[in-house]
Amino acid sequence: MKTEEIGLDEVKVRPIVDQLNDLLANYHIHYQKLRGCHWNVKGKSFFTLHVKFEELYTNAIATIDELAERILTLGQAPLSTYKDYIDTARIKEINTVGVQDVKLVHAILEDFTTLIEIEREIMESTAESGDDGTNDMINKFMQFKEKNAWMLRSFCGTD
Repeated sequence: MKTEEIGLDEVKVRPIVDQLNDLLANYHIHYQKLRGCHWNVKGKSFFTLHVKFEELYTNAIATIDELAERILTLGQAPLSTYKDYIDTARIKEINTVGVQDVKLVHAILEDFTTLIEIEREIMESTAESGDDGTNDMINKFMQFKEKNAWMLRSFCGTD
């Protein structure tokens, strides 16, 4: 589908697609980190965090799919290799084996901060270009992370 067919100027949308691909790359690294946290969490908080990390990675994989489909809707191709994700992402991989449960939570909170920062940048671009569809989608993603960041900070006793 051409962007003109959905009422958007392709020239104005191209930078948004680049930002969405950046967010997609970051989400892939974040998703894998959540999987590692889910698999490797140990200690007294195991049952609580094992379930929470699963909730978060389930949300992340759905977000990844929505991002890729939005990029396609805007007439471009989403990034699709781990090399591209690693080369593009601001979020860095960590080894989750043997990491204390609260440190795993802090790693996810750092990811949330980065993802929200990228999403705010995208929302500025979408507002300027009139891309309300992308703006609404990104706002929904951001609200989920904001709420969960509060919950995770509360879990750590830092809120």
